[in-house]
Amino acid sequence: MVSNTMDLLSRGMRCLVKELGIVEAEQFISVVKGDTFDYGKWQREFFDSMTPEEMSEEISEYIAAHPYKCNATVI
Repeated sequence: MVSNTMDLLSRGMRCLVKELGIVEAEQFISVVKGDTFDYGKWQREFFDSMTPEEMSEEISEYIAAHPYKCNATVI
Protein backbone atom coordinates (compact mmCIF):
# COMPACT_ATOMS: atom_id res chain seq x y z
CA MET A 1 0.00 0.00 0.00
CA VAL A 2 1.12 3.53 -0.62
CA SER A 3 2.12 5.57 2.40
CA ASN A 4 -0.95 7.81 2.03
CA THR A 5 -3.18 4.76 2.39
CA MET A 6 -1.25 3.54 5.42
CA ASP A 7 -1.46 7.01 6.97
CA LEU A 8 -5.21 7.12 6.35
CA LEU A 9 -5.69 3.68 7.92
CA SER A 10 -3.58 4.65 10.95
CA ARG A 11 -5.44 7.91 11.50
CA GLY A 12 -8.80 6.19 11.05
CA MET A 13 -7.93 3.50 13.57
CA ARG A 14 -6.73 6.11 16.08
CA CYS A 15 -10.07 7.95 15.68
CA LEU A 16 -12.07 4.76 16.18
CA VAL A 17 -10.09 3.72 19.24
CA LYS A 18 -10.31 7.21 20.72
CA GLU A 19 -14.10 7.33 20.30
CA LEU A 20 -15.05 3.68 20.83
CA GLY A 21 -12.17 2.01 22.64
CA ILE A 22 -10.25 -0.89 21.16
CA VAL A 23 -12.97 -3.54 21.59
CA GLU A 24 -15.80 -1.54 20.02
CA ALA A 25 -13.45 -0.25 17.30
CA GLU A 26 -12.72 -3.84 16.31
CA GLN A 27 -16.42 -4.69 16.46
CA PHE A 28 -17.18 -1.73 14.19
CA ILE A 29 -14.59 -2.87 11.66
CA SER A 30 -15.99 -6.40 11.77
CA VAL A 31 -19.52 -5.15 11.07
CA VAL A 32 -18.42 -2.89 8.22
CA LYS A 33 -16.40 -5.68 6.60
CA GLY A 34 -19.27 -8.17 6.94
CA ASP A 35 -20.96 -9.61 3.85
CA THR A 36 -24.40 -8.36 4.85
CA PHE A 37 -23.35 -4.76 5.54
CA ASP A 38 -24.69 -2.28 2.95
CA TYR A 39 -22.46 0.79 3.09
CA GLY A 40 -24.64 2.75 0.65
CA LYS A 41 -27.77 2.17 2.72
CA TRP A 42 -25.89 3.06 5.91
CA GLN A 43 -24.69 6.36 4.40
CA ARG A 44 -28.17 7.23 3.08
CA GLU A 45 -29.68 6.66 6.52
CA PHE A 46 -26.91 8.69 8.17
CA PHE A 47 -27.25 11.67 5.84
CA ASP A 48 -31.05 11.49 5.76
CA SER A 49 -31.02 12.12 9.51
CA MET A 50 -29.15 15.42 9.04
CA THR A 51 -30.87 18.68 8.27
CA PRO A 52 -29.54 20.69 5.30
CA GLU A 53 -28.28 23.26 7.80
CA GLU A 54 -26.34 20.63 9.78
CA MET A 55 -24.81 19.25 6.61
CA SER A 56 -23.88 22.72 5.37
CA GLU A 57 -22.26 23.56 8.70
CA GLU A 58 -20.19 20.35 8.68
CA ILE A 59 -19.12 20.96 5.08
CA SER A 60 -18.10 24.54 5.88
CA GLU A 61 -16.12 23.41 8.93
CA TYR A 62 -14.35 20.74 6.87
CA ILE A 63 -13.47 23.20 4.12
CA ALA A 64 -12.11 25.70 6.66
CA ALA A 65 -10.02 23.01 8.37
CA HIS A 66 -8.75 21.50 5.09
CA PRO A 67 -7.96 24.30 2.64
CA TYR A 68 -7.03 23.30 -0.92
CA LYS A 69 -3.25 23.57 -1.21
CA CYS A 70 -2.54 22.06 -4.62
CA ASN A 71 -1.74 23.74 -7.87
CA ALA A 72 -4.57 22.60 -10.11
CA THR A 73 -4.16 22.41 -13.86
CA VAL A 74 -7.12 22.73 -16.19
CA ILE A 75 -6.93 20.22 -19.01
